[in-house]
Amino acid sequence: MRVAFIVERRAPIPLHRQVYDQWRDGILGGRFRRGEQVPSSRELAAALGLSRASVVSAYEQLIAEGYFEAAAGSGTFVCRQLPDESLQARRPNTRRAAAPVDVAASQHAQRLGAIVRRPAVAPGTIDLSDRSPDVDHFPFRTWRRLAARHLRGPATAFRRPPDPAGVPQLRAEIAAYLARSRAVRCTADQVLVVNGSQQALDLCARLLVDPGDVVAVEDPGYPGARQAFTAHGARLRGITVRADGLAAADLPAASRVAFVTPSHQFPGGVSMSLTRRLELIEWSRANRAVLVEDDYDSEYRYSGAPLPALQGLAHGAPVVYLGTFSNATFSGLRIGYVVAPPSLVDLFTRAKWASDTSTSLLEQLVLADFIKEGHLESHIRRMRRLYGRRRTALVDALQRAFGDAVEVLGDAAGMHLVARLPRTPDAARLAAHGVHVRTTGICYLRTPPRGELLFGFSSVSERGLREGVRRLAAAMAAGSAQRTRRQSSA
Repeated sequence: MRVAFIVERRAPIPLHRQVYDQWRDGILGGRFRRGEQVPSSRELAAALGLSRASVVSAYEQLIAEGYFEAAAGSGTFVCRQLPDESLQARRPNTRRAAAPVDVAASQHAQRLGAIVRRPAVAPGTIDLSDRSPDVDHFPFRTWRRLAARHLRGPATAFRRPPDPAGVPQLRAEIAAYLARSRAVRCTADQVLVVNGSQQALDLCARLLVDPGDVVAVEDPGYPGARQAFTAHGARLRGITVRADGLAAADLPAASRVAFVTPSHQFPGGVSMSLTRRLELIEWSRANRAVLVEDDYDSEYRYSGAPLPALQGLAHGAPVVYLGTFSNATFSGLRIGYVVAPPSLVDLFTRAKWASDTSTSLLEQLVLADFIKEGHLESHIRRMRRLYGRRRTALVDALQRAFGDAVEVLGDAAGMHLVARLPRTPDAARLAAHGVHVRTTGICYLRTPPRGELLFGFSSVSERGLREGVRRLAAAMAAGSAQRTRRQSSA
C-alpha cells in the first residue's frame, strides 16, 4: 500500500512525530481501515525521503499505543480493535487546519436546481410511482454474448478514442431504426450518440439558448427539461397543454426554443394531433424558432396507430429530435441520441466532445449489434404486450377502488399514467399502509391541481399494482374517517 503523507522538514515538529500524527489521524478519521496492512518502515522511509530511524520510531509508538500490530513474518497492520480511550478522547490533529474558503459559484451554478431523486421507500412498500423498465424481462444473456464477442475481438478496436458523435455502426443503426419505427427523416451523419436524454437536453440548452432568451415549455411538463434550460439562463414560458396537445397559437413569438413531447406528453399522456403538429411546424418556420422534440417512450402504444414523429413532418423546419434507449432496454444503459438538423450537427458534435469526449465504446458496439440483429425490436414487442396488460390492470384497479371519483388522463401509451382523485393522499398515511405514490406537482410551473397523481406501471407486476391500489384506497379511507371524526367532535 502506498500512502500520501506530507512531511515538513522545516517545521518545529520532529519528523517521527509528523509520521506518527498522520497515521493516527488517518486511522481515527477512517482513512485507513482496520486490519489493513501498512508499508514497511523501510518502504515508507524511502517514499518520504526520511531516515528509517524516524519511521521506525513512529511505528514503535503506534504499536505501543494500540494503533498498529506487528505479525512476525507477515508485516505490520492497523489494529482491528482500536483503544477505546483513544477513540473517545483523542481526535485527529487539526493544528494545520484552516477555515474553509467560500468559493463564489458562477451564475450557471446558482441557477442549477436541486437534483430530483426518487425517495427511498421502506422494504415491503409498493412503489406505484416507479416508471423504470422491468429488467427481469430483458435478455441479458443475449447482451452478455454480444459484449463477449467484442471483448474477444482484436484489441485495436479499443485503442483509438471513439468519435464524439458516436461509432458509425451505431449511428447508422439508430437512423435506420428511427426511420422504420418513427418516420424520422435523417442520415447517420445527423445522429449524435449521447449519455442519456438529460445530456441531450443540456446540449440543446447550451447551444440554442443565451441567458435571457425565452423558451416555451409544456405546463405541466418534464422537470428535467425545465432544469436544463433554466440552468443556462432561459426565461421559461409555460404553455397549457390542451386535450390534443400544445397549441401553436399560445406560444409567444419571442420564443427562441419550444420544448415539446408530442407523441406522449409528459406527464399528462395526450398525443398531439396532426393538426397541432403542422401548426407548430409552421410557427417554427415563421418565428425562426427551434423545436426540441423529446420522444422518450414512443415505443409503447397500446391502442391505435402512433402518429409519426414531429421531425418527420417538418420538411426543413428546425427540429432537434431526442430519444433514449434506457426506457426500451434497462435504466443502467445511459445511451440516448440527438438527431440534429444538418446545420447544427457540427455544433452538437463539438459541444459533446467538450462535455465528455465520447460515450462508452463497448456499450455502443453492443447496442449496435443488438439493434442490427433484431433483438431490440423483438424485446420491445414483448414488453409492449406486458406493459399493456399492466396498464389495464392498474386502470381496472383504480376504477374498482374509486369508481367515478377517479379520472384517468391521457392515451393508452407509455410507461406511466396520470389519474385525478378527489384529494391528495397524505404521505405519512400512505407510508403506514405500505404504498408510495407521487403527485404531479413537480411538473407544474403554475399551481398544480389537487389529487393529481403520477402512476408508474412498467416495473410492478399486475398483482402488485392491484395490491398497491388497494393500499392506496385504504390509506385514503382512513384519512377520510379521521377527518369525519374531527368534524363530529368539533
